[in-house]
Amino acid sequence: MQSPGLAPQRPSGRVRTLIITADDFGLHERVNEAVERAHRDGVLTAASLMVAAPAARDAVERARRLPHLRVGLHLALADSDAMLPPAQIPALVDANGRFGSNMVLDGVRFFFLPHVRRQLAREIRAQFEAFAATGLTLDHVNTHKHFHLHPTVLSLILEIGRDYGMRAMRLPCEADAPAWLRPWINLVRARLVRAGIDHNDYVVGMTNTGGMDEQVLLDTLARLPDGVGEIYCHPAAPADSGEGPITASMHAYRHADELAALLSPRVAAAIDAAGAVRGGFADVFARGAQAS
Repeated sequence: MQSPGLAPQRPSGRVRTLIITADDFGLHERVNEAVERAHRDGVLTAASLMVAAPAARDAVERARRLPHLRVGLHLALADSDAMLPPAQIPALVDANGRFGSNMVLDGVRFFFLPHVRRQLAREIRAQFEAFAATGLTLDHVNTHKHFHLHPTVLSLILEIGRDYGMRAMRLPCEADAPAWLRPWINLVRARLVRAGIDHNDYVVGMTNTGGMDEQVLLDTLARLPDGVGEIYCHPAAPADSGEGPITASMHAYRHADELAALLSPRVAAAIDAAGAVRGGFADVFARGAQAS
């Protein structure tokens, strides 16, 4: 992996730093295999762990063999398995312990219903606790489907995360984000600043979710802005013949193409040509503190 290099917390001049992250670490062994390969042989610097997902244990075992892979918590509060049993959070999950996919309805319930918020806080703490139990260093926190754009979810993460050493979060701020989303992004940014939580200046991966192939990465790197950027993706090893999608909501994702992009020599060369240094959140911001 390229040395993270020096990167002030809010770089000026021509400094460019990149955090290249794989989400959904632990969701499936194919995802875990891709993360390991993309880090060992490609440009991947970080991964976000779903602690309640079916292959989480395998992901942790792989992460322990990869001392330079920075691992964070991918808090999952929608369209995913919960950490706590249904009896402890009945207002959040179905009988199988799975969160629903109607984030608008759930967001309203999180905001207005105190008993739902209490259960939400319980589940968020349980996921932080499960990550702590892995013994891995917490590099960052983000959420499945960017649910921390919701003010209640963000408040609970900021409150609970302090107890577990959270120092960095993803700011889901992409250049061509729709206008209706920008006020929410600005609110998250302001709250992270007030809380003293490190965060990226911009993100790449929302518009092309599931399709972060080589050409998308090359186009991104050709017009890379200054500052701290996070490129996130969803790589997975190719499926066996006849195997279905990893999840129903990922039926159109091109996981193998994303893995190929992370392994691409052309992408690695483009990062070097852009003068970008790579690392995890801890690398980028720890070096920035030393430089300031």
